[in-house]
Amino acid sequence: MNDLVEVRPGVYRDSVTLMRVSRALTERPGVSVAVVAMATELNVGLARDLGFAVPPATPGDLLVAVRAGSPAELEDASAELERQLAAREQPGGTPRGEAPPRTTRSAARAFEASLVLVSVPGEHAFAEALDAVEAGLSVMIFSDNVPVEQEILLKDRARARGVLVMGPDCGTAVVGGAGLGFANVLRPGNVGVVAASGTGAQQVTSLLDLSDVGVSHVLGVGGRDLSAEVGGRSAMQALRALDDDPATELIVLVSKPPAPEVARAVRDLDLATPVVAALLGPGQDDLTTAAEKVLRALGHDVPEWPSWPAPVRQADATAGTSGAERQAASRGGAADRRALRGLYAGGTLCAEAALVAGTGEFTDFGDDAYTRGRAHPMIDPALRLEALRGVASGVVLMDVVLGHGADPDPAAWLAPAICDAVARGVDVVVAVVGTDGDPQGLRAQAARLNEAGAAVFTSNAAAARHARLLAGG
Repeated sequence: MNDLVEVRPGVYRDSVTLMRVSRALTERPGVSVAVVAMATELNVGLARDLGFAVPPATPGDLLVAVRAGSPAELEDASAELERQLAAREQPGGTPRGEAPPRTTRSAARAFEASLVLVSVPGEHAFAEALDAVEAGLSVMIFSDNVPVEQEILLKDRARARGVLVMGPDCGTAVVGGAGLGFANVLRPGNVGVVAASGTGAQQVTSLLDLSDVGVSHVLGVGGRDLSAEVGGRSAMQALRALDDDPATELIVLVSKPPAPEVARAVRDLDLATPVVAALLGPGQDDLTTAAEKVLRALGHDVPEWPSWPAPVRQADATAGTSGAERQAASRGGAADRRALRGLYAGGTLCAEAALVAGTGEFTDFGDDAYTRGRAHPMIDPALRLEALRGVASGVVLMDVVLGHGADPDPAAWLAPAICDAVARGVDVVVAVVGTDGDPQGLRAQAARLNEAGAAVFTSNAAAARHARLLAGG
């Protein structure tokens, strides 16, 4: 085998770009392994575990580690690496001959911006976000791994300046029809959303879109905003902003389980616009139920949410039963408990599924612990694929989130893994969150996952109930 190992000091590219470069190199003839990533402790450790001799490096350096079968194949891969990095350097926007802006504030002035999107490693996000806030600009902080003390300071400064901080760890927003971060293609409408949850907002708005109901704005506030420490600082600002918006006739407040005292404070706000709360927790509505409440409040009928039942294996067929009941009966039903594993990319979807299923072991691969130094699992499937391959029996429950920013074709990697799991006797249930307008195609993705052997649902809560039944719950 032939290895190329380089550390390029001070060369930065975002994790999404580098993940795509790594994938492009891996697809080259003769290339067995390609790691192109920032030289964080996690990534350096990964490369060394793969047998690469990595020299000393810092997290601000670019790590390149490629293995090929021959010197010629390695040389071709090296040339492709340079082509990929050059093509992905920086998009146009600065006139030729002019130096690009060196600070967030100068960039905002150059482009007459009103909103700044910060997506840099978490340890650097605070300075850029504070620069934007002090310039009188609202900011969406896509970055995670930002200390809570910095979040509180940013939000207090933003309130004093009359601007809004969305985040940190704000994965989704739609402002004036423009999607930011992970965003589905949504029809315009009169429903505003305030969300301390990216995938929670995507689930609710996707279900509304399937019912021909659109949104005015989706204002993400970060997953910690309704915690006891942060106290709903941005959520309260965002609710008041939508209350003042003439295009918004109803507001949905979405959050993973909030601190009880913060939930009460947010609910007690004096607003003229009606609010439907989707605050997950024991005894609270799930996200699908909240979406149905919105539809009823607007005078719309609640549809039957699209789903695709899994093909029943011949060995599972039992006369007089059907669908999930037939599969459960073949294993003894409730008397024969089976292990349930939840392998999730969305944190709120994971929390909701665990609450609805009431049993099983759930992992949120989008948690900070799994995304430090690597792309989010909605983009990079590697960790979830590895976890799925490790399940030998029982039931697996997963989410697939579509839209801009997400994997352009998640079924391409997940369908073969589902086929293998089903062949091992594992029942796979998938919640697909998306709309018919998304670039991946909601129904096309669902059909391919279903053909691979999975039961597929557009409601995450319905998927969790189905998985619970298959597990004997």
